[in-house]
Amino acid sequence: MNLFRTLLLTALIAFPISAFADLPSPQLHRMTPIGINAPGVTELTILGADLEGVDALMFDHPGLKAEFVKDKVFKVTAAAEVPAGTFDVRAVGRFGVTNPRLLAVTHGLQELNETEPNNTADKAQAITVNSVMNGQSDGNNQDLFKVALKQGQRIVIDCQSARLDTEMDPTLVLFSPSGQQLSSNSDYYGRDPLIDFLAPADGEYVIEVRDLTYRGGYPYRLVVSDRPHIENVFPRAIQAGQTVELTVVGRNLGAGAQPSPWKLGDLPLDMVKIPVTGSANILPTGAYRFIEHASQHSVLPTAATCTLVGEQIAPLNANPQIMMVTETPTQIEAEPNDTRDQAQSLTLPAIVSGRFDKERDVDWYSFETDDKGGAYGFDVYCERIAGRADAYLSVMDEKGNVAGSLDDFGHRISSFDGHLRDPSGSINLSPKTKYRVMVKDAYGRGGVRYQYVLSIRKPQPDFFVASMQTINNMAGTTIWQGGAEQLDIIVHAKDGFTESIVITAEGLPAGLHAGPLTISNNQRGTLVLWADDNAAPWTGPVKLFATAKVGETTLRREVRAFCRVYNQVGSRETREHVFAVREKSPFQMSIEPERLSVEAGQKAEVKLRLVRNWADFKNAVNYQPLNFPGQFQLGNGTINADQTEVSISIMVQAGTRPADYSLVILGLGQVPFNKDATKPDKPNTLVSIPSRPLTITVTEAPKK
Repeated sequence: MNLFRTLLLTALIAFPISAFADLPSPQLHRMTPIGINAPGVTELTILGADLEGVDALMFDHPGLKAEFVKDKVFKVTAAAEVPAGTFDVRAVGRFGVTNPRLLAVTHGLQELNETEPNNTADKAQAITVNSVMNGQSDGNNQDLFKVALKQGQRIVIDCQSARLDTEMDPTLVLFSPSGQQLSSNSDYYGRDPLIDFLAPADGEYVIEVRDLTYRGGYPYRLVVSDRPHIENVFPRAIQAGQTVELTVVGRNLGAGAQPSPWKLGDLPLDMVKIPVTGSANILPTGAYRFIEHASQHSVLPTAATCTLVGEQIAPLNANPQIMMVTETPTQIEAEPNDTRDQAQSLTLPAIVSGRFDKERDVDWYSFETDDKGGAYGFDVYCERIAGRADAYLSVMDEKGNVAGSLDDFGHRISSFDGHLRDPSGSINLSPKTKYRVMVKDAYGRGGVRYQYVLSIRKPQPDFFVASMQTINNMAGTTIWQGGAEQLDIIVHAKDGFTESIVITAEGLPAGLHAGPLTISNNQRGTLVLWADDNAAPWTGPVKLFATAKVGETTLRREVRAFCRVYNQVGSRETREHVFAVREKSPFQMSIEPERLSVEAGQKAEVKLRLVRNWADFKNAVNYQPLNFPGQFQLGNGTINADQTEVSISIMVQAGTRPADYSLVILGLGQVPFNKDATKPDKPNTLVSIPSRPLTITVTEAPKK
């Protein structure tokens, strides 16, 4: 049972309710169209919930601007300097800011809009090469488009929909001028299909777009192009500040391209070599910079890049490719290394770009441990770099005894899905011993799309931190004046990292506060944002950072922002944490004192204080712990209608590690509310608001 449902049931049991509703929580469900060619102008229509008073759109690039036309309709302008890629759009209005939705920006394509009816071959709508059709799925029907091609002309037909935050599951079919089916595809990039086609003769070919969900109404962008389209690049790892020769493999790569040894289907791929330099500004904060959001890694949206340090690049101004950026030198897999006896010798730390060249390809590597042995860290990056393999790693000694194996890893917390098919973890090894490492695809697949990067090292404790809206819907984060809102903070520890992490915010406006939050040896924390009673209405981005000390080294990492893609399911990255401050909250809670020290095994005695901000809110407020670390216990309770505070005891378990811990209590109250303030009828509405945080410094109990 998810958190929201648990809280709801608790409140329903505790309160006699005449009616039930939620406070407004603006949500952006869908936009039409979902792309624009730059420079250019388009009229964009939005759909969602609680969009009253929405009169502005917010983008994560200054070259994208919106002008209000009428309710839920905007004129969007993309300046020439907006690069090709995907960008977040948020709606801003009376009740705050919505979740983001993706807008694709292209260059050099003709923008077309679908015209119905186009469901039969005789009414197929014309589309030209190097254009993009903005369409909407037809439920139980299909959309048909015709394109004129010359013999020998090679095109890529790319249907972009699931990659742009829609629930469409598109499929493509290509027909000859005489109506014969020539090609079909689905799930090439996540759920989105792609057809690579070489015209055998002059003529008008017909493209069919169909939605396998049969629901209809979902927007898509159908790109038909003979411009460069990249299938893969190699290598995929590069040392910061260093330059490597990158092999680009794909279609229509230009006059300098040479034939490659690769094929996809029956069509050969070309290749071209270009120099690429690793960015020097990625490593200091452990960042990942992207051009297009990571929506092609899986058929369901995931937080695939939440543990990746690197960037996207766009060779030949084509579709972006992911590059890992590393601190240490990198190397390339050397074939043949298909058997134990052919294992490629490595010196640690080792970062190797490899690939499964063919079906049932198994790659072997060898290394020798130092005179101390102990834990060694291993990672295979595949899904994280948009590779197709389900990699598996095993470490064996010279006699073939398995020292350890690694497979999938990552956290699934609420709708945050950072669980991946990539192996990651530590294995304890004997000192001064030679080991062999086997890497393979779990299903024996191979080819140009099956690349990976292998990392082997002595432990280098580090961490990755992500944030995500706590409630299980697509709403943005809006803090009401005199109230508070919470974010889930998710921690992926690397190589045995166990130190305390402190989360801080930069760029907060006057009257808006965050934290403090300290996460000690845990994978989850709750960051509370609260607004003063007189905080001015505001909407904007805020930077969050996570800091920890490992030995004498202080690590400062960006907290990466993630959002829900659909209600309750799916998550993806965003470039910014965006918050809003709006009208008065019905109540607020605080804990006094805000900080105290407690011995492990003892109780923390504090006051939970309640301020009712609305004059007509007089009901009781239930409270309960909000994602407490496991070492702390607090029972549920109530602040009665005639009370403004209660005394509470928080038990700290014996053996709790001495450190700082941040605790938050959640309050739930039935408040009278109507969106139309002029109406006397105000049904009871369940409102959940977190308290301001309490920091407990746990000290070690005296030894007996």
